[in-house]
Amino acid sequence: MLELKNIRKKLGGQEVLRGVNLKVAAGEKVVVIGRSGCGKSVMLRHVMGLLQPDGGEVFFEGKKLTGLGEEAWNPYRRKIGMLFQGAALFDSLSVFENLAFPLREEGEKDEKVLRDKVAESLKIVSLAGTEQKMPAELSGGMKKRVALARAVIRRPDLMLYDEPTTGLDPVVGDSINRLILHLGKMFGMASIVVTHDMVSARMVGDRIAYLHDGKIYFEGSPEQIDRCEDPLVRDFVRGHASGMDVIG
Repeated sequence: MLELKNIRKKLGGQEVLRGVNLKVAAGEKVVVIGRSGCGKSVMLRHVMGLLQPDGGEVFFEGKKLTGLGEEAWNPYRRKIGMLFQGAALFDSLSVFENLAFPLREEGEKDEKVLRDKVAESLKIVSLAGTEQKMPAELSGGMKKRVALARAVIRRPDLMLYDEPTTGLDPVVGDSINRLILHLGKMFGMASIVVTHDMVSARMVGDRIAYLHDGKIYFEGSPEQIDRCEDPLVRDFVRGHASGMDVIG
């Protein structure tokens, strides 16, 4: 479904991505892990077409997307949903209007269709009846679920999750992980989950890719990455800060 081939990107003079290669099959759940600032979110923005690479190519469903203009990108972008860090809800819009927004952008004007689709999506994330609430009235976990309902309301073929459990307590984080798995099974969606949360990575990933120094350094199943004895992979997976000075 998706292939990134030798993606390179400089930001602010720094080479963030130095040749990323990654494939995602239909229905597959791929987790990308790596230290903060290693380029995980930058990689996702290339998948969405929000950034264009300095080098390399992006393929989606066999079509080369690199270099396409906005109009040519849009049909493919509609097949991709994204859960941003912090949920990225519109603070001035109700839950209903947040979810209806992408449908209105595509030209849907029938209010009954909008109501039905919004209600269905909220039911899927266990938030039925919250249409008239404002984002300020929601907890962090509820905001994530509303954002997730908005991301899947168009039934994308590929879902991107940018740090879905960051800032959530373990119980709420577990509920988001279970929801990611549930949505993948319900709609047959492929997923890329970017995270540094190894509990989440092991739970939702069919395959885990470790991004280091701008490249995919290691790929394997959760079991394979747990057994990996490479010091870089082992220290990240186990949360060890070897080689770093401790102050105090």
